[in-house]
Amino acid sequence: QVQLVESGGGLVQAGGSLRLSCAASGRTFGNYNMGWFRQAPGKEREFVASISRTGISTYYADSVKGRFTISRDNAKNTLYLQMNSLKPEDTAVYYCAARRPATTGNAYDYWGQGTQVTVSS
Repeated sequence: QVQLVESGGGLVQAGGSLRLSCAASGRTFGNYNMGWFRQAPGKEREFVASISRTGISTYYADSVKGRFTISRDNAKNTLYLQMNSLKPEDTAVYYCAARRPATTGNAYDYWGQGTQVTVSS
């Protein structure tokens, strides 16, 4: 089992940048595929980005492609999301999630509590 704690959220003006971090407990962080999701008020949670266990493969939602970068440091048990050129529509609670190797499809097994990102216009 892994516990996830997000940090780095806050209030930023449109066009600004934020870097989110997700600290994972345990010594098996490198065994998990990781992802970032977000949920805006009144909307369903949506996929933002994901990264493979080694960090070689990354995937992005079209809405953030070219502006956000997902990365990981397995030695530090930490997942990152660098967010540039932020827009008001990026305002949401951002969650990190972990998927065990045995889990199929797009399901994730463990979730953090989330960190609020607010982008003012």
